[in-house]
Amino acid sequence: MAILAFFLAHWYLSLFTQTFFLHRYASHKMFTMHPAWERFFFVFTFLMQGSSFLSPRTYALLHRMHHAYSDSELDPHSPHHSNNAFTMMWKTKTVYQDVLQRRSVAAKRFEDNIYPEWVLLENFAHRWYARLGWGLLYTSFYVVFATAWWQYLLLPLHFLMGTVHGAIVNWSGHKYGYQNFDNRDKSRNSLFFDFLTGGELFQNNHHKLPLRANFGVKWWELDPTYPVIWTLNKVGIIRLKRPVATVA
Repeated sequence: MAILAFFLAHWYLSLFTQTFFLHRYASHKMFTMHPAWERFFFVFTFLMQGSSFLSPRTYALLHRMHHAYSDSELDPHSPHHSNNAFTMMWKTKTVYQDVLQRRSVAAKRFEDNIYPEWVLLENFAHRWYARLGWGLLYTSFYVVFATAWWQYLLLPLHFLMGTVHGAIVNWSGHKYGYQNFDNRDKSRNSLFFDFLTGGELFQNNHHKLPLRANFGVKWWELDPTYPVIWTLNKVGIIRLKRPVATVA
């Protein structure tokens, strides 16, 4: 039971930081927040993603490239230019490293300095010893609480949690499901209620309405991250830039 609880907590908390902080805030600036809260969520993202921490600046630039070149050969992670999800994510890793190290010429078009950046923390989080430390922490928890050998098979998912989320969203969200809009790309809505990826699999909706904080647009499309955003807006932690209207 402890292992299952730990895995689910890591899955959903890491997922929340990716969709809330890296995607909706860093990449699209759907809402604003005080610099102190930005630092809080920066640290929270590092703690929740752990060994698979992704730089908000780098994530933002890759994601902006993805929107600009959706499903073309210039898209950093389109499933339609890779044989499988593993080769797609390896390509993404290569582009990520180029952007992280500021070697990417293509990314310069999307540089506007409107994204959270904390060089000291980001540099530390990407060091091999930081990632190794997180891996040892996850492994130690399993050594203490695992009750069966097969539970250790979950450990690689902990090590690569952010990458796993990205692979699911980018592969499935542009390959399987239905379309509400003709976006001139292959984006799809893979689930009616996206409980697995926090609303991220409403890709077709998001590519049509990239600044909309609620990724669900039909009344029956439920984005589980949006109620959290709505609540944080109401209590003043964040401020949504625009109201979310209902789309019939």
